[in-house]
Amino acid sequence: MADVFDEEKRSDIMRQVKSKKNKSTELRLIEIFKQNNITGWRRNYPVKGHPDFVFPKQKIAIFVDGCFWHGHDCRNTRPADHQEYWQKKRERNIKHDQEVTAMFEARGWTVLRIWECELKKKNTDILMLKMATLLKICS
Repeated sequence: MADVFDEEKRSDIMRQVKSKKNKSTELRLIEIFKQNNITGWRRNYPVKGHPDFVFPKQKIAIFVDGCFWHGHDCRNTRPADHQEYWQKKRERNIKHDQEVTAMFEARGWTVLRIWECELKKKNTDILMLKMATLLKICS
């Protein structure tokens, strides 16, 4: 289906769209924390880099990354229109994620990046393996 707006107007509309956090994925991870008796986490913690969750005492930062926006190819979803734009957007996000991870690690933090798809029930085993260290430290 063709866009009803010209490119400039669509760009203006999209600039007005502001993120409201990735609330559903964050709520799912909170549910997992509670199921596994993981305590000590904070949300919206004021630290440069803006992780989704922080364990301040253990210096652990957790990011829940949306698969499309952060370059995970679990669904192989690619928009048919403006492919070059979206590829560059994803590449910029991946580079930014790498820089933020390096910044935290340079400050002595452990960084855990969880893909959105890993929060699905069918991927629980993958997620639990990824969170094994966290489970040991925080339980």
